[in-house]
Amino acid sequence: MSEHKPSIADLRKSYERAELNEEASQADPLKQFEQWLNEAVTAQVPEPNAMTVATVASNLRPSTRVVLIKGFDARGIVWFTNYDSRKGQELAGNPYAALQFHWVELERVVRIEGVVEKVSAEESDAYFHSRPLDSRIGAWASPQSEVIASRRVLLTNAALYGAKFLLQPPRPPHWGGYRLKPDNWQFWQGRKSRLHDRLRYTLQADASWLRERLAP
Repeated sequence: MSEHKPSIADLRKSYERAELNEEASQADPLKQFEQWLNEAVTAQVPEPNAMTVATVASNLRPSTRVVLIKGFDARGIVWFTNYDSRKGQELAGNPYAALQFHWVELERVVRIEGVVEKVSAEESDAYFHSRPLDSRIGAWASPQSEVIASRRVLLTNAALYGAKFLLQPPRPPHWGGYRLKPDNWQFWQGRKSRLHDRLRYTLQADASWLRERLAP
């Protein structure tokens, strides 16, 4: 007797953990994000700092990848990467991007859109030198997004740069931070019967935020 394999289309989940409403949410989306991120960390969800970054190339093809948020404040959301990578090249041609956090266990999604700029050299230097030594060597060893013959290329590069720099590798000129300056936030809380809560914050000309409820 063959075992029945469920169809992907039949996979469903009932969302019933929490709610999101206009009265209980923060008027400032950054504060709402900070609250939710702290709750994700406290709940010990897997990699609460992981976010998807979406960019668009000059040929209008979008691409996504997962990176780790490394800081946020009123200026925006910060992450670090190789400037020569695919995302770096796409941001150089089109500086607009979208971010997404998905905290599955809390049934929450945060979406953030805005323009992206490089952080200062001083910020990039400070973060780079706070990283573990093997991560600093890795920034030199990996020609991110380029085709390589095998993993041996990475290991050989790491050995070469490790011998060259020893314990004090400088920050590579092709490596540093980006900051997305939000002009649109969306907070999604799963609810029962697919009647989810979804709040959008849009930046206004006077630097205030317009908060609106969207149909899910």
